[in-house]
Amino acid sequence: MSHNQSSAQSPSKIPPAGQPGGKPGWARKRVVVPAACLIFFVGVGIGSSGSSGQERASADTRPQPTVTVTETAEAEPAKDDGAKPASDDKPASGAADKAAMPDFIGMGLQSAQDKAQELGFYGLTSHDALGRDRMQAFDRSWKVCSQNVTAGKNVSTDTDLDFGAVKLEESCPAKDEKPPTAEGGKMPDFKGKSVKAARSALDSGTSITVKDATADDRWVLVESNWQVCKQTPAPGTALNGQPVTFTAVKFEQSCP
Repeated sequence: MSHNQSSAQSPSKIPPAGQPGGKPGWARKRVVVPAACLIFFVGVGIGSSGSSGQERASADTRPQPTVTVTETAEAEPAKDDGAKPASDDKPASGAADKAAMPDFIGMGLQSAQDKAQELGFYGLTSHDALGRDRMQAFDRSWKVCSQNVTAGKNVSTDTDLDFGAVKLEESCPAKDEKPPTAEGGKMPDFKGKSVKAARSALDSGTSITVKDATADDRWVLVESNWQVCKQTPAPGTALNGQPVTFTAVKFEQSCP
């Protein structure tokens, strides 16, 4: 056999890796990536993409502020229908009506006041007809003895009415008793007057002492229920700020 035939029949051998004429050793190695790593990277990619889309969706779906526009209707100009203002049909200010004055004497004070108001009289006052300077705290407990405007007289409803009154169980005096006054700077005669009326007649700065005229030595609490029996200084004495002393008893009693 010839040398050529021998060469043709012999299979060619590839030198081992690392030897001259062979392939480098790194060419034959295969890189294997675990499946778990692939799943991790794919999941991260999807998660990032989905989160970004969700944030955009959330931002897009937030409620938008609503702007409310209120329209104000313009008032229409008043039409001139030829009618006169209501004030033209009323009497001018200060021109009060007139009414006939009723006879209030003998009526209960509350009833007299109610009747007066029905007629348009609203300037109402009252006083103690016995001159004791009592207040009419409960009008139903008092009755009318006098009135300052004569009954039957036609007067303006702006007129002030003043009723003289006593308590229901008392008798009306022949005429109203006026409270005492210290006119002229002299001591009035307070005998028989209420301690309250006497105190009111004197200067508010006067020093006043009130004693029970009886031996009971009672306290004089409600001075309008007590009458003066004695006084110091005597009536007619010039008043120059000196102290005043009264002895008194209740009105249903007699002075000793």
